[in-house]
Amino acid sequence: MRERDPATGRRFGSSEDLRHARALLRTSWGMALVFWFAWALGDVMATLLFALVSFLALREFVTLSPTRRSDHRGLVLAFFVVLPLQYVLVARGASNLLTVFIPVYVFLGMAVAGALAGDTQGFLERNAKLQWGIMVCVYGLSHLPALLILHFPGWAGRNAFLVFFVALVVQTCMLVQHLAARYWPRPPAVPGVSTSFSWLNWGIGLAAGALLGALLSGITPFAPGQALAMALVACVAGSLGHLVMKAIKRDRGVTSWGQRTASVTGASGLLDRVDALCFAAPVFLHSVRWYFGV
Repeated sequence: MRERDPATGRRFGSSEDLRHARALLRTSWGMALVFWFAWALGDVMATLLFALVSFLALREFVTLSPTRRSDHRGLVLAFFVVLPLQYVLVARGASNLLTVFIPVYVFLGMAVAGALAGDTQGFLERNAKLQWGIMVCVYGLSHLPALLILHFPGWAGRNAFLVFFVALVVQTCMLVQHLAARYWPRPPAVPGVSTSFSWLNWGIGLAAGALLGALLSGITPFAPGQALAMALVACVAGSLGHLVMKAIKRDRGVTSWGQRTASVTGASGLLDRVDALCFAAPVFLHSVRWYFGV
């Protein structure tokens, strides 16, 4: 018999995991089709699409984070100043500035805006939550369309395949990890965070993502070995980032950003589908820039 999580009573690798895996697969293909349609209309449309996804993801994150009246100024800045400016930098190809705009300037600016509001109750916690939301939902996700501005010699005009590459290998890694949890259940490595995450299932997911990356080397500027390594980097970052987001959900007392809390939060569960990409994209982009010097 499969073991149960003592906190929830749910069996490890239960049908709920399979439903989540199917939802992940449907969403992944849906995102791929929408992105390719937007890319066909131009890089600007593709960037606008990711900006919209960032907006919706940040909305879900903030909805589950308690705020006070004094936080409204910071929220307005996050949604209507920081987010648009980050994607303007992406659209203009300002690769150096877009990597430091949020971690440096916004990090300091948002703290100043919070201090000027004059409300010190829970100041550090409230600012940290908003900063986390911006880093994950805006900064992290904006690095996917930022792949479009990389310049590989002899590979101009095909950067959209890099976006497809990252999204496909990371989502495949997550899907295989969910399936492995169902068909080869093991005691969870961190039961306080996830009832389905085990080192074996994690390793199987990483192997699947990395091998797929090697097979997809033909649509990238990488050799097969390089593609395998870059896919592995993206999968490690994405899968561990997904685990971090699960820890945040446990802290907030929910199991999903979406459907189960929709009646309370109005969230649609988009962040559940893209959280791994939010962590994988910046690590992948900076690894590529560092290794290939582009």
